[in-house]
Amino acid sequence: MTKRLRWLGLPVGIGVLIALVVHAGARDVLRVIGAAGPVLLWLVPFHALPLLLDAYAWRLLLERRVPLAFLWWIATVREAVNRLLPVVGVGGELVGIRLARWKFGDGANPANRANDAGAASVVTASVIVEVAVTIAVQYAFSALGLVVIVAATGSASSVRTAGAIGLALVLSLPLPVIAVMLLRRGGVFHAIERWAARLFGTAHPLMAGLDGRRLDADLDRLMSRTGLLCRAFAWQLAGYLLGAVETWWALALLGHAVSAGDALAIEAITQAVRHAAFMVPGGLGVQEAAVVLLAQLFGVGHEVALSLALVKRMREVVFGVLALLSWQVAELARARAGRGLGEVAGDAARGAGRAGLRPSPDAASVLAARRELPPSSAHSDHAARAASPAKAHGKRH
Repeated sequence: MTKRLRWLGLPVGIGVLIALVVHAGARDVLRVIGAAGPVLLWLVPFHALPLLLDAYAWRLLLERRVPLAFLWWIATVREAVNRLLPVVGVGGELVGIRLARWKFGDGANPANRANDAGAASVVTASVIVEVAVTIAVQYAFSALGLVVIVAATGSASSVRTAGAIGLALVLSLPLPVIAVMLLRRGGVFHAIERWAARLFGTAHPLMAGLDGRRLDADLDRLMSRTGLLCRAFAWQLAGYLLGAVETWWALALLGHAVSAGDALAIEAITQAVRHAAFMVPGGLGVQEAAVVLLAQLFGVGHEVALSLALVKRMREVVFGVLALLSWQVAELARARAGRGLGEVAGDAARGAGRAGLRPSPDAASVLAARRELPPSSAHSDHAARAASPAKAHGKRH
């Protein structure tokens, strides 16, 4: 049902975008963009900087167990999945959990790799808490934008617009508050696990590796660390403020410079409107309408405002496509590496069988670890042989 609603929202968004272009005049919009020229392409790499701050906030929640550069790359993929694919705004988080587990546990505390379910729980909890922090940042950023609108314009129409947006924010506030309270002490995922077990049965493949009680405990551990949450909040808010610099720079390149406060208000409310319209794939049309309306509140001409909206959309597409391509390349490389390790393990086992030997338990452990399988399966054979050392010794020699 949700997927159908999203696809129903797509033609509406396209219709809004076409109406905006027709109203502004496609020729005028192209003239404004053409006057700025290729220098607008600098907005593509600049967008990586706000994502770097987001990645650092996530790394804090992961207790610095994953390299920042790797989380930075994951942040680009997460955003691209959420913005360019029809995933209702959560697909990027699921992809992020999968990718972060590739590196989680390396380095200072490799023992975390010994329990794959535990690693999955910690990474999942970090993403859930990060999303909760992001929601709090969005509310704070939107409130800051409303204050700037009222203070900078002061006109009756601007006050009415800000009041309507502010009322919508206040009315929607109880939902995230209740969600955070449930995550904090509600045992939500353990309840989901029990419900799924009754529905599918404990032997169902979907239940494999599912540990709701552990996930609830990891969530409670993170949510109880107020100082950590405040630091993550500060870094994410800094990323949003840097995103406003992108809007300010784009308008300057398009020949209509505005103040930093004006750019902040445009960016803040545009983000709020886009997230509210999550049922429209990519916020297509909705984001453009918000940019045009808000830019005009600060005296930006209609054709320049629409040019800004289209430039932001083009930057999003170029940046997102590059991120998605890099993700697919990484998945292919990982799949090939996994097949290569499997062939090596098979050759070793066949060679040992022809010689009448068992594979070395240490080698089995290394192969299991490299393939990111729980090493318990490799060590169980080791433990069995250790229980009868004389027999094992005879087999090896």
